[in-house]
Amino acid sequence: MSTPHGEQRALVALVTGAAAGIGEAIAARLARDGMTVLVADLDMAAAAEVARRLVSAGLRAAPAALDVGNAASIAAAFDRVDKEHGGCDVLVNNAGIAKIVPFMDLQADLWARTLDVNLTGALLCAQHAARMMMRNRWGRIVNIASISGIRAGSGRTAYGTSKAALIGLTRQMAVELAAHGITANAVAPGPVDTPMALAAHTERMRKQYTSTIPMGRYGTPEEIAAAAAFLASRESSYITGQVLAVDGGYVAAGQLEI
Repeated sequence: MSTPHGEQRALVALVTGAAAGIGEAIAARLARDGMTVLVADLDMAAAAEVARRLVSAGLRAAPAALDVGNAASIAAAFDRVDKEHGGCDVLVNNAGIAKIVPFMDLQADLWARTLDVNLTGALLCAQHAARMMMRNRWGRIVNIASISGIRAGSGRTAYGTSKAALIGLTRQMAVELAAHGITANAVAPGPVDTPMALAAHTERMRKQYTSTIPMGRYGTPEEIAAAAAFLASRESSYITGQVLAVDGGYVAAGQLEI
């Protein structure tokens, strides 16, 4: 992208929830791909450490304080991005929360909080980012959804519904932003070995998952990052409104044995 003085600057990518897990892997991958990466997270200390490691490796990165569950925090963060980095070219909506609760035990406050973070936060971040992208008539929005937004699972009433809605939101974004040179796509990870999965998945659940995944294993954060990086790249210019499941074949599978 060109600056007001005609120089070329590196693409600026903001990744939410980038202090750990999938978000950290995406931030690292985009930085290796030559972008200036803003490591956005509620945990500023952890975000600063991720950014420090990337900079130490000779890459461009900086931490960004951001609570995706708070509209004022989102507005302030993107205002800083615009003033300090000249805009946002790539947005990866990765931040999210997941609590496994039986349908009959789900409380309204957890339902509301899950939708607020996983869905409304993504909407607001995308609106702020898209306003900047429109100036250059180019941008990439990548929403990290989940296979739980494609296939229902026990205990995932709030989480699965939020991710299904995020997939629908991705398509809405794609339709309305296409005329401005902005694409919007979603990555739907299957089970991935992250701190969140380790905390939420019991040993029984892990066995159930791996027995129904054709590849027979959990994915890695780096495998999700590779898909997100492609959708964030210039090479994905004619792809928008799509959902890419990165799940070892889980969504495609039915009966695995004969």
